[in-house]
Amino acid sequence: MKIRIAVAGTNTPCDREGLADLVDGLEKRRFDTLWLSDTPLTPAVEPLMALAIASARTTRLKLGTNVVIPGRNPLLLAKELAHLDRLTDGRLLLAFMPGIGSRTERAALGVEGVDRNVVLAKTIELCRRWWAGEAVTDEFADYRYDEVTVGPEPVQAPLEIWLGGNGPKGLQLTATHGDGWLGARATPAQASQSRRTIEAVAASVGRRIDDDHFGISIPYERLMLDDATAAAVMKRAAGDGDAPVDRADILPVGASEIVALLGRHIDAGISKFVLRPMSLRDGWDAELDFLAEHALPLQN
Repeated sequence: MKIRIAVAGTNTPCDREGLADLVDGLEKRRFDTLWLSDTPLTPAVEPLMALAIASARTTRLKLGTNVVIPGRNPLLLAKELAHLDRLTDGRLLLAFMPGIGSRTERAALGVEGVDRNVVLAKTIELCRRWWAGEAVTDEFADYRYDEVTVGPEPVQAPLEIWLGGNGPKGLQLTATHGDGWLGARATPAQASQSRRTIEAVAASVGRRIDDDHFGISIPYERLMLDDATAAAVMKRAAGDGDAPVDRADILPVGASEIVALLGRHIDAGISKFVLRPMSLRDGWDAELDFLAEHALPLQN
C-alpha cells in the first residue's frame, strides 16, 4: 500500500501569513497533502480559494478539500473544480460531503427537506459527465441544463471523487458512486468493517474501489488534552451509543499514541491519513516538525 500523510488546518483562519506558514511548511518537509474543509457557517477559510493560493506557492504538494455539496449549483461546481485542477497542474484531491446536517445549516444552504445523499449522487453524475466533455441535457432541482458544457476539462482524467461517512447510507453511496473513502471518527476495527462493506456493495453493482483508496481523518493532540475537547470528540465518535470506544483509537495524544494508531489503521487496510491538530499552541513550524519526526516516516 502507498502510505500517504496529509495535514489538515485547524479551523484554518482567513489569514494570509498563517496559510503561507502552513503551505510552505508542508511543501518544505515533503508531506503528501494539505487538506482543507468546507465549513460554510464558520469563519474558516473558503477552501477552494485557499487551495488556489496554495498552488501558486508550491510545486509538488497535493491539495485536498472536503466540499459541502448541497446548496451548490452542480454546473458552477464542476467548472470551479475543473479549473482548480488545471491551475494546480493536476494536484487537486476531492472529497464530497453532505455537510453537518444541522437545521441551521440546511436552512442557510436552502436544502431543508432534501435528501442530501440524492444530491451527492446526482452532482457526482453530472460532474463526471461534464469533466468527460459531454454536452449535458438534464434537469435537477431548480436547474435545467440544455446542451451545457464545461471547459476546459480537468488535467486529471478522471478527477476522482472520494466520499465519507460511517453510516449505512454513506458507505452505500461510496460503493455506488465514489472513487475512494475518507472516513472520520472511526476506530481501526470500524474502519476495517467500513472498507469490507464498501467493497462488498461495490462488487454487487459491478464496481471496484482501488485497494489504496481508503483513508481516514484523525484528530490528535501533540502535548495534552483537556477534558472538554475529549468529551466533544468522543461524543461524535463512530459507534457512540453502542460498545465503548477507546479514546486512543479516535483521538490520540502524544507521539506514541499517534504512531500506534496509524499502525493499527494500516494493519486494517487504511493507507491515506489526514492528521488534524486539535490545537496549535506553538505555531505551524513546531507542529509540522513534530509530525515530520513521528508520522512522516510511515510515508512510503
